Amino acid sequence: MSDLRIRHATRADIDTVLGFWRDAAEGTSISDDHEGVSRLLTTDPEALLLAERDGVLAGTVIAAFDGWRCSAYRLAVHPDHRRRGIATALLRAAEERFAVLGGRRVDAMVLEANEHAHHTWSATGYRREDHWRRWVKPLAERTHDRSRAAD
Repeated sequence: MSDLRIRHATRADIDTVLGFWRDAAEGTSISDDHEGVSRLLTTDPEALLLAERDGVLAGTVIAAFDGWRCSAYRLAVHPDHRRRGIATALLRAAEERFAVLGGRRVDAMVLEANEHAHHTWSATGYRREDHWRRWVKPLAERTHDRSRAAD
């Protein structure tokens, strides 16, 4: 994996990341737009981690810490780059970030229907907690298809 580079996203990466998520991520989020990613980078400039191979975006993860919880979102690896350790490397980088920030546990939101992702998370040491359920409420009406909202 010496040719894999993991770095923090910048504002210049936003459109590339949004296009990448359309191709590589499962589901959509109400925040999957330029404004949403820009706000993330303003609030926490180091939260969005990008994995690049030969200068090409191969994977992403959002490693967000609010001072209370470590949350992982948008772990995605392009189909052409899967099964090469990229997700593992991204999660390792996220966990290192969380440790530096004082985090104690990582929560990840994974679509129930995305069984491929279940295997990835399990293989990297995460376990499902069936006693929790997520409750959501969009704060703004948008034309976005919230019926598929993942975040």
